Amino acid sequence: METSEDSMKFVDAHIHLSDPEYNSKIASVIEEAKQSKVVAIVSNSMDYETSVFSLRLAEENASLVYAALGVHPWNVRNLHPNELQQTLDLISQHKASREKVVAVGEIGLDPQYAKRKELRDLQVNVFTEMLRAAEKSDLPVIIHSRWSAPQIMSILPSYNLRGVLFHWFSSPLELLPQIIERGYCVSEGPPAVYSSRTQDVIRHTPLTNLLTETDGPVRFTGPFEDTLTTPAFIPHVVKAVANIKGIEENDVAEQILKNFINFFRMKNQGLTSLL
Repeated sequence: METSEDSMKFVDAHIHLSDPEYNSKIASVIEEAKQSKVVAIVSNSMDYETSVFSLRLAEENASLVYAALGVHPWNVRNLHPNELQQTLDLISQHKASREKVVAVGEIGLDPQYAKRKELRDLQVNVFTEMLRAAEKSDLPVIIHSRWSAPQIMSILPSYNLRGVLFHWFSSPLELLPQIIERGYCVSEGPPAVYSSRTQDVIRHTPLTNLLTETDGPVRFTGPFEDTLTTPAFIPHVVKAVANIKGIEENDVAEQILKNFINFFRMKNQGLTSLL
């Protein structure tokens, strides 16, 4: 007889499977995810090359891996000539491939990677081009907002976006009510187990606006120290969310799966049968 724990299904809305650190480990990471009952993974991109690779991973691992295409703010300063346009063209070419491409991401702003004004201006330009591409393609966006969330919030209303996910949102906490009011989502990962800041965000975010992520290959501390980050961490994140909110783990996993399906519009891709 299947218990409620056995029936739980998990999702990783934000991982960088196209990062070189995973190159020789993709097969084992995918298998480990399946064994951990992770049923959907969104491979976020950082530039044109990783966008192409994310797309390939989605093609090779249909019904499990999905691609988000885009240029990360930390790569803006390293863009090759025409790379921005290549990435925009790739998004446009695959905007109808909803079984493979589900979002534009990871995109956003980060002042840590733009100390000079010309780099900050370039970041904004690339970000707005990515938002325009998402608007034209009717795709949601996955946002990097470290130290830039208020500026990003001021930019987003200028675009008619299908959905907005603030990945690993941490601050300012005072901005959360506005994020929720606009219907945006927040994703949190392994720090939910040990970080009081992340736990505060989860505590103040309605479960209906929450998604789970790992952001691998970023490494974490606590019980995850010295371990390669994989989607297999997600059950630990769900357990932490359940503890923080005082809700049964099965109910948390089911609601987050529903959120994932709704946000990425996957109702015709088989995931609803898992609810």
